[in-house]
Amino acid sequence: MRMILIGQYDSPFVRRVGIALHCYGIAFEHRPWSVFRDAEKIQAYNPLLRVPTLVLDDGTVLIESHHMLDYLDNRVAPSQAMFPRAEPARHRALKIAALATGMADKAVSLFYEQRLHTEVSDVWRSRCQAQILATLEALEAERTAYESPWWFGETFGHADIAVAVCLRFVNEAHPALVAMANYPALAKHAARMEALPAFAAIVQEFIPPA
Repeated sequence: MRMILIGQYDSPFVRRVGIALHCYGIAFEHRPWSVFRDAEKIQAYNPLLRVPTLVLDDGTVLIESHHMLDYLDNRVAPSQAMFPRAEPARHRALKIAALATGMADKAVSLFYEQRLHTEVSDVWRSRCQAQILATLEALEAERTAYESPWWFGETFGHADIAVAVCLRFVNEAHPALVAMANYPALAKHAARMEALPAFAAIVQEFIPPA
């Protein structure tokens, strides 16, 4: 059977896996299930009720996006893998991806705090906002330091993808939070990535959970 990717593409974690599958030319079935509306369907594969969930062609289920990318990288030739195999390039790319996905995690926490709680914690809201903005500052400084077309060279990789999809999510989930004029290198990077065919194929506008 083909792989099955579960989750909606407005999640940056689901989208980064979908883009990788598309770039690698790996056939898969997409099931755009919501953790709220389709909880029972997702739970049949993943007891944590989280997306992305990736069902491999042998029935094995992966439940965390980084592990999915690691698996996919090991299905292709070393020269095609979008996380570098050798150090120090590997840990540099992993760091950028971790900063981006960590920022998206904070954006998710902030969204749920403001959406699902009757009384919003000002302390938690301020903390999440500060963490997001501090991470943007760090990523802007990192991207400014590289003059290459992509983050680490002449081809894009998982770090490039992670920054772009997470930046889009932050801006769509919290449209008043980030002034992108303050982050010109990131804005340019995201625009370049969003123009790629894989990004155009794997995309969805943010749908707030009901």
